[in-house]
Formats: sequence, structure tokens, C-alpha cells
Amino acid sequence: MRSYRELFRTPEFTPLFLTASVQVAAQTVAGLGLATLVFRSTGSPLLSSLALFGPALAQLVGAATLLSAADRTPPRAALAGSALLFALATLLQAVPGLPLGAAYGILLLQGLVGSVAGGVRYGLLDQILDRDGYVLGRSVLNTAVGLCQIGGFAGGGLLIALLSPRGTLLVSAALHLAAALTARLGLARRAPRAAGRASVAETWRTNARLWSPRPRRHVYLALWIPNGLIVGCESLFVPYAPEQAGLLFACGALGMLAGDTAVGRLAPAAWRGRLAHPLHLLLAAPFLLFATAPGLPFAIAAVTVSAVGYSASLLFQERLMALAPDEPAGHTLGLHASGMLAFQGLSAALAGAVAEFTGPGPAMAVLAAGSLTVSAALALTGRPATGPRPSPRRVGRRTA
Repeated sequence: MRSYRELFRTPEFTPLFLTASVQVAAQTVAGLGLATLVFRSTGSPLLSSLALFGPALAQLVGAATLLSAADRTPPRAALAGSALLFALATLLQAVPGLPLGAAYGILLLQGLVGSVAGGVRYGLLDQILDRDGYVLGRSVLNTAVGLCQIGGFAGGGLLIALLSPRGTLLVSAALHLAAALTARLGLARRAPRAAGRASVAETWRTNARLWSPRPRRHVYLALWIPNGLIVGCESLFVPYAPEQAGLLFACGALGMLAGDTAVGRLAPAAWRGRLAHPLHLLLAAPFLLFATAPGLPFAIAAVTVSAVGYSASLLFQERLMALAPDEPAGHTLGLHASGMLAFQGLSAALAGAVAEFTGPGPAMAVLAAGSLTVSAALALTGRPATGPRPSPRRVGRRTA
């Protein structure tokens, strides 16, 4: 499958695409609204970073305890139910006078639910598409993330100016509700992909099995750490440029969209293995400029160019699925998504803590240097990749 027309003609892809897109827009709007609300009330870069990326921290807990449910839950019910829960949680965050601790408790709940929902979403994508279509389909979903983040951050900034941060949260809740309805009405009813009960013990067993082979472990680390540190840089956009943070986020999303489109649609299969590590270096290098506290035009250029490097994740995901042919796709991809978001949350906390002492710009440069170091180490220690290994089965169309 090499064309967008074929992709969108595939049954269930369009409603899955719309559900994921609307939820990304909702989470983007809510994150910007809550981060602004927290920063205005506390003046703390650390707390505003945690408000924006707090749910990602909880993904680590969810990945360690709940992830086995990703393959043992009916996909339609899981996706519709999680979107509805996010709508209710966002409504609670908009309540005036809500204590800060309660707001972060709600973020924790959202992260736990999101860890399972991410595994369900990408496991369903794996079922809907065959092996030849998976990279293109994931590229389109990533492109949708970019577009919805552009719209979400730009629209969120406008909503904050017109309505207030709490009004922005109410709009986000409405978007989550729309996503729940799209999933419920657009997706077919499917049985869970795996039999048996979800449990913490089963989650641990599968996590250990996925983590134990060195090549898979290397790919997971490549998916988690370099871009997690750069998301930590992005978490400081609000304290770095409070009035232009939405613009910086939107430009980053535009760069990510361009990179994912080029890699998913245009990059020949023979190049994919060679491009992954250089793209990681591109992701981090432009943020070194922030050590000099650049003006807005230079900051926009650096952020946009950097975000092209996020497309490395597509290539490492393809490699991951080729290395895990007999593992449950929902758990395999859910561990990737949860680990990635957890590292993003940890990096946001780290960035906020460093910024408390150095200021936002130097903190971004510190995390970028860390990302470059990790990327270089992974490139040197990883096995040379000339493309994904052939899999003994197709990545999609499995039965429980």
C-alpha cells in the first residue's frame, strides 16, 4: 500500500484516524489551557511543564501495571470509553477553585487511562492495515498529530485570549466527547485480540519478554529517550515566551508534519535504516541555539527544523514490529507509546527543574546536549540497520 487513496479506502481507518485526530486536538488545547492557568497562578516553570506533560509521567505506571489490558479489551469500547473519561476529567479541571493537587491527580488518572488507550489504538491500526500499509498509516496518524497540534496550539492560544484558560478547558472537553462519539459510531465491534484476564503479573511478564532481547531493547531506548529529552525542551516554551508559546508549539508541529510526510510517503525502504539515527541528531542540534536566548524569528526556525527529526520514530517503529513478530501488537506498541510519553513527562519535569536555576533557554540547551549524547551512543552501539528484518508473518490481520 503506497497511496493515501488506498489507505483511506481501508475499512475503519478513517474513523480511527478521526478519533485519534480529535483527541490530539483536545489534549493539545487542554494542555495549553491548564499550563497557562498554572503558570499564571504559581509563576513556576516546573509546575507549568508538569501541567502540560503531566499525563505522560503516569504512562510509566500504566505501562508497568495495566498494559496487558490493551490486547484484552474490545477496541471500540476502550477507545470510546477512554475519550468519554477524558471529557469528564477535563470538565473537572475547569472547575473554579480546584486545588492544584486535585488537578494533578486528574492528570495522573488521564495518564493511566491513556497508557492503555494508546496500546489499543495502535494495536487496532495493526489489525486494520497489512504490513505494507502500516508505516504509511502510522505516518498519516503522525501527520494528523502535527496538523491537530498546529490547530490546537494556535486555536488554544486564541481561545485563552478570548475565553480564558478555563473556557479553553471546556472546549477541550467538548472535543473529547466528539472523539468518543466518532469511535462509538464509526468503528466496528471487534473481539479482544488476546484471551485471558488482564493483570499486573501478565503485564510484567510480557514487558520482560519484550525488553529482554538486546536488539528490541535498543529500539525501545531509541524510541523513548532522544525525543523525550527534546519534548522536555518544548515544555519550556510557555516560560520562555509566554505570549508566543502557542506559535512555537505550532511551528514545531509543522516541522513534525513535514518530516513524517517525507519519511512515510517518499523515503525508499532501502534508506529507512540509514536515516533513523541522523534524524535523531537533527532533532536535538537546533535546540543548542537556545543557550544564547535567541529572538523569536531564530527560535521559530530552530524549533521548526528540529521537529523534522521526530520522523525517526516512524523508522524505529517499523524496526520494532519486525523484531517482535510473535508478540501481541497492542502490548508491543503500547509499551513503545507509554514509555515514550513517560520519558517525555520525566524530561518535562527535568527541564522545569533545571530551568528553575538556569532559566528556560539554557535548560533547553542542556537537554538538547543530553539528547545528542544519547543518540550518538545508540548509533555507535546499535547494530547497523539497512532496513527492517523480514517478518515471518504479516504485521497486521492477527486473530486473538
